[in-house]
Amino acid sequence: MPQTLRLLPDETDRAAEILRGGGLVAFPTETVYGLGADATNDRAVAEIFAAKNRPTFNPLIVHVSDLVAARELAGFNATALALANAFWPGPLTLVLPLKPESGIAPLVTAGLNTIAIRVPNHPLAQNLLAATRRPVAAPSANRSGRISPTSAEHVLAGLNGRIAAVLDGGPCPIGLESTILGLTPQPTLLRPGGVPAEKIEALLNHPLATHKGAINAPGQLASHYAPNAPIRLNAQNPKPNESYLGFGPGPATLNLSKSSDLTEAAANLFGHLHALDALQKPIAVAPIPQSGLGRAINDRLTRAAAPKNASPASSWS
Repeated sequence: MPQTLRLLPDETDRAAEILRGGGLVAFPTETVYGLGADATNDRAVAEIFAAKNRPTFNPLIVHVSDLVAARELAGFNATALALANAFWPGPLTLVLPLKPESGIAPLVTAGLNTIAIRVPNHPLAQNLLAATRRPVAAPSANRSGRISPTSAEHVLAGLNGRIAAVLDGGPCPIGLESTILGLTPQPTLLRPGGVPAEKIEALLNHPLATHKGAINAPGQLASHYAPNAPIRLNAQNPKPNESYLGFGPGPATLNLSKSSDLTEAAANLFGHLHALDALQKPIAVAPIPQSGLGRAINDRLTRAAAPKNASPASSWS
């Protein structure tokens, strides 16, 4: 494949043509850059797995433009509708029963009878979905298991020459993947992310269940989002040979948020990991509070620090 095209926002129609033709296009969302393919095209979806070196047992999230489009693919009960109306468009992925007539390629769902679906809250993603007029399967636009991309530069560093194009929309405003919520049978947190679990629990007026078992949603591999460098978590100070990813006041090689703002920290997480990994030194990471977005940040850091040959943590991504 020739070098990956870098398309500007006013070239969205060209990006849509590539998707409709079976090609792969990376595009920005409010969370991270997704690697998009026509979710109804078996061969195009297979190309995602090839480009990412992604295990085929790991499902994909399908992106659609609105709730109407989502209901053509998945079954919504009253709880699912309440969640969609509250948090879409936005960084919440719902795992719902797949409609038999959906036309979604089987590889998207890894053979499951459920589909992971969301409506992104990014103008360029919305424009692309509207122009494509098809559901778009889109995991993060990086090599499988590596740091998620929050800029076009990150995408090209890992996938240049392996995909047709990247639609450059600048840095992602949230910088952390979507929260994944299972709804079969009860609301279950499958992956913490851009919508804090506390907000979902407040809407539902009861705690979320936590998932244990086989992989049934994106982002559940034990080793995931990983740089080449080893990572040491909850480090108060770095060792002499380590770079230091800080949080809060104090010296650091790079700081997620000097003001201890978890939203800022989430936006900076993957970009800072990319930058520190380039230093080719072990990475020590300051403690992060286990609340709000901190729960999602710690989830990504724990997976980034896991041994690269770690077994699957649970069944989807």
